[in-house]
Amino acid sequence: MPFDLPALVRSRMGENYSLHQKYLNRTLVRVQQVIGFDKVYARAKGAYLYDREGNEYLDFLSGFGVFSIGRNHPVPQKAIRDVLEMDLPNMVQMDSALLSGLLAEALVKRFAAQGASQLDAVFLCNSGTEAVEGAIKFARAGTGRTRLLSLGNSFHGLSMGSLSLTGNPFFHDGFAPFLPGCQTVPLGDLAALEQELRKGDVAALVIEPVQGKGVQFPKDDYFVQAQALCRRYGTLLVCDEVQSGLGRTGKWFAFEHWGLEPDIVTLAKALSAGYVPCGAFATRRSIYQKVFSRLDRCIVHSSTFGRNNLACVCGLAALSVLEEEGLVENAARMGERLEQGLLALQKKHEIVKEVRVKGLMMAVEFAEPRSLGLKMAWKTVHALDPGLFPQLVVSQLMAKHRILSQVAANNADVIKTLPPLIVGTKEIDAFLDALDSVLSDLRKFPGPLWDMGTNFVKAMRNGTEQPVSA
Repeated sequence: MPFDLPALVRSRMGENYSLHQKYLNRTLVRVQQVIGFDKVYARAKGAYLYDREGNEYLDFLSGFGVFSIGRNHPVPQKAIRDVLEMDLPNMVQMDSALLSGLLAEALVKRFAAQGASQLDAVFLCNSGTEAVEGAIKFARAGTGRTRLLSLGNSFHGLSMGSLSLTGNPFFHDGFAPFLPGCQTVPLGDLAALEQELRKGDVAALVIEPVQGKGVQFPKDDYFVQAQALCRRYGTLLVCDEVQSGLGRTGKWFAFEHWGLEPDIVTLAKALSAGYVPCGAFATRRSIYQKVFSRLDRCIVHSSTFGRNNLACVCGLAALSVLEEEGLVENAARMGERLEQGLLALQKKHEIVKEVRVKGLMMAVEFAEPRSLGLKMAWKTVHALDPGLFPQLVVSQLMAKHRILSQVAANNADVIKTLPPLIVGTKEIDAFLDALDSVLSDLRKFPGPLWDMGTNFVKAMRNGTEQPVSA
């Protein structure tokens, strides 16, 4: 019997969580059940998801930044259909394919248009962590040095090289030892940075211009001064733009906010157009050629699927949509509206400590309130679990308002959103109203929202070996 995908999906829809429970990550399934994210989505379009009953959910996660141009955008859809119908040769390997060349050209032109003409050579791969792994190798080959610096609280990926650079210890537990020569320095501490650079053996300083975990970024010229120190001591500057790049922060690349001139930039997520995994990193030609320095080293760094036709047409389509629909500019406008709305909520709700926004990359950090009732509730929840409070907010945004958001950092009172860049005032205002409602509900202590925290803890302590209904 021939393979019939629509029939298969129709007949098995609703088994999602039981299948994952049995064959994939059952711990993740249990978490999704506990926090109320165990929905069965049947359709997606633009900034919205729809479950089997037709309920609409506002997607302010956008696949951790993958769906910058929205879900199921027609331009990459058509590009995928077109390339499949053309019957082009794909991944011949010992050839130089047209589509990968066109995507590399488009990226180099975009970097040049944004004032980064030094980034004139591209390597195509499959994911953000793979792009970071490549950047590590290119930095070492380009400088002849071995040490690598990154910033505290950073996140660069979960394969071993990128994990070694990741400055968040939560992700390290159980996976040591890490890549030798990797070290973190505190964000904002120029003296600590120079102390390490002065040793003369640091190949690269790897930064996220806007950190994905918590949306942290310097409010001063730290990055500018850090770049100057790198130049002084012969160290490369690598900007990890896997999440912050391609319009996310209201500029094509987040390094533009500080006028930086990086030696290597990593990209992924939005480059996929939400269809086929696509990653890349761009660097100076002089660095590139130190990797591929002889004819017998022409494939010394390679990626089997990195230049495949489907990924490349998705990358080309994503770049086209971002430009043609003015989504980078829209991200800047909507980000300003979002920030102003959040600052107004900060004045209204004492529990809001700080608002951090760059374009459509947003975090809200909470702190212990002053009023007695709320203070008691805060202390009670934190005694149960130090990372529980932001999950209450995220879960209530989902349960009451059908809005997807996320906890931004481990054991920190921060929530985060990454709306698709296509959002308008309707979506921004809906989120602001929903957050206002959830924060207002927090004032009711004791009350249902605070009770939810106790139920969360009980459910999580019951373990992960729970039966999962379809």
